[in-house]
Amino acid sequence: MSTYLETTANVYRDAALKPDVGLCCTTTPIWQFPGLKIPKIMQEMNYGCGSTVHFRDLVNEPNILYVGVGGGMEVLQFSYFSRKENGVIGVDIVDEMIQACNANLVLAEQENDWFKKEFVSLRKGSALALPIADESIDVAAQNCLFNIFTKEDLALALKEMYRVLKAHGRLVLSDPVTEQAMPDSLRNDDRLRALCLSGSLSLQEYLKMITDAGFGTVEIRAKRPYRILAPGHYDTEEMIFLESVEVCAIKDPMPADGPCVFTGKTAIYFGSEAYFDDQKGHVLMQNQPLSICDKTAAAIKNLGREDIYITESTFFYDGGGCC
Repeated sequence: MSTYLETTANVYRDAALKPDVGLCCTTTPIWQFPGLKIPKIMQEMNYGCGSTVHFRDLVNEPNILYVGVGGGMEVLQFSYFSRKENGVIGVDIVDEMIQACNANLVLAEQENDWFKKEFVSLRKGSALALPIADESIDVAAQNCLFNIFTKEDLALALKEMYRVLKAHGRLVLSDPVTEQAMPDSLRNDDRLRALCLSGSLSLQEYLKMITDAGFGTVEIRAKRPYRILAPGHYDTEEMIFLESVEVCAIKDPMPADGPCVFTGKTAIYFGSEAYFDDQKGHVLMQNQPLSICDKTAAAIKNLGREDIYITESTFFYDGGGCC
């Protein structure tokens, strides 16, 4: 194990033995579902930067993989939608975190009459070599883990997620990103990387690594402020602004003209005809907004039409798009 991964394991070993509420806190509201009670200890050990639990991913009791179990909060939330034996598989490299998650799931079983601990299978393993069979998972997720990896290790982790997903399976991710250059003094600081602060890539780099792994469709579902790395507090000459993103990567076939990446752009046709058809599968009805991927947005914009308005990216996409 490389030095930074050893440091990461030590940080989360400590966080398992003594919950660290401020370790990786998020302002994302915790999903509350009817009949679901989340033990307080799980909320205190919510070491994520967003949420990876989305209702529309979780139909028909999918087989779910969650990597980096933390205190088990999202494992429990996922099991709400997959109430079957081993419906959710949690993988973590830190023994103490697996033990803490297991103990928290016992509490969850006591507080929730619908939940059975057998719904969750906890396994020791690395995101870089998942102990999971090929093409056996419908929905895979990780929250504020992959940003810790170097680019080389991130490529391996994404390749592993792609391997275990079924065709059209979904990888849901939440990670910090930054559009500013991260100083080497911070990027090479193993502890800051382990704390999810200095390994952040730009959004475009992050998305390219996901599509380079083979995912043909990618959705940006949310982007929100996360942290400030300020001079005087960190070894940087300028303030560095971090945002957290929630992304869904779908194991769709890669289109011949490249991946479909949805960043929240919309096209609105307001011409004299009833609709506009670009003859490539995209039909814009009169004055009806249609979500489009960035590739389609660029193609339509290049037509130079004055009766089609294309919005900028909102970095919020919730389905219903062109592709």
